[in-house]
Amino acid sequence: MRFRHPDGSTVHLAYCTNVHPAETLDGVLAQLRDHCEPVRRRLGRDRIGIGLWLAREAAQTLTADPASLRALRTELDRRGLEVVTLNGFPYEGFGADEVKHRVYQPDWTRPERLAHTTDLARLLAALLPEDVGEGSVSTLPLAWRTPFDARAAATARTALTTLAARLDALQDLTGRSIRIGLEPEPGCTVETVADAVTALIDVPRHRIGVCLDTCHLATSFEDPRTALDALTAAGITLPKAQLSAALHAEHPHLPEVRAALGTFAEPRFLHQTRTRTAAGLRGTDDLPEALTGAEADHAPDHAPGPTPGPTPGTGTGTGTGGVGLPDATPWRAHFHVPLHAPPAPPLTSTLPVLQETLALLVGGPRPLTRHLEVETYTWQALPPGRRPRTRARLAEGIAAELTLARDLLTDLGLKELP
Repeated sequence: MRFRHPDGSTVHLAYCTNVHPAETLDGVLAQLRDHCEPVRRRLGRDRIGIGLWLAREAAQTLTADPASLRALRTELDRRGLEVVTLNGFPYEGFGADEVKHRVYQPDWTRPERLAHTTDLARLLAALLPEDVGEGSVSTLPLAWRTPFDARAAATARTALTTLAARLDALQDLTGRSIRIGLEPEPGCTVETVADAVTALIDVPRHRIGVCLDTCHLATSFEDPRTALDALTAAGITLPKAQLSAALHAEHPHLPEVRAALGTFAEPRFLHQTRTRTAAGLRGTDDLPEALTGAEADHAPDHAPGPTPGPTPGTGTGTGTGGVGLPDATPWRAHFHVPLHAPPAPPLTSTLPVLQETLALLVGGPRPLTRHLEVETYTWQALPPGRRPRTRARLAEGIAAELTLARDLLTDLGLKELP
């Protein structure tokens, strides 16, 4: 979906296809047929954007076989789909029964990550619509926080600098500009925007910036205006932003709230949980740990570099879960909940944070980013009663999310284009 900003530029809205992951090219083509086109038809649009996720195997196939790449481009056009952004965070295995920490491998200290991201950039340059000259790729925020030391940080910086040079050469060759966005995420080396500012000091910023995920921003209790002002002051760009909402519990000490949170504790994805106390930001690496287990040694002002792993909890909460995260202040969990369907009381979502951030991103005299991506990949990880049981119900839910995002954009003065 395309929108005209009041300054005359085009803002793109897509949804990320990691919600129906596939490892192979055949699987990707099936996604387009079984999921993406039905979402477009439900929206009644001739064309919609998708944030394509290409696992390593699919990317290798497309890189090695130009005919396959041309066939993918033809299939996108035939089904009324366009791609201006790729999600390059998961490398492979995102559809596994248990993903958890595996999603952070290989990280930016490994040559495989550089090779994969380079391939994605080259593929995106070939997949961009004819009238679009710029694409974006989101990627993991360097690495999970442990183990990660100064040597690892230097290795990652070198890899990103090499990538930037390759992207410069790609633009010289194709005329297409591809930019990369590190996606700050709780528990990672780059958890917050402040961490991103530090991590990107010595990296070519015309190519490497930040992908701002509003679920992650909210989970870490970052103030949207402060975060965006910090990026602007540091000269760091936003190649893309992901529109997502976290799980919010206002009164986690109440037994009924803890019981409701427990229904979101599931084995597939990591659901880092945070609370903001008088002593600073406190957190755990997963939701079950917040309720009953060990608290991560987490400091809100940590910088990229070595940080200790989880240690036994020191929480002083009064809830029924025993030792865990302090529960006198609200909790937020890294669980991407559907934008249009917040959880039932006593829980809610951080949709207001998304709305505030979006207004700052595109509601001003010029957009801070032109690539927006709805990324709710956790539909099948929701509590059983809230999961879509058919493809049609999933398409309905994704279409509803895009409709909500569209309405937010038009309310900010953007005009939807045909």
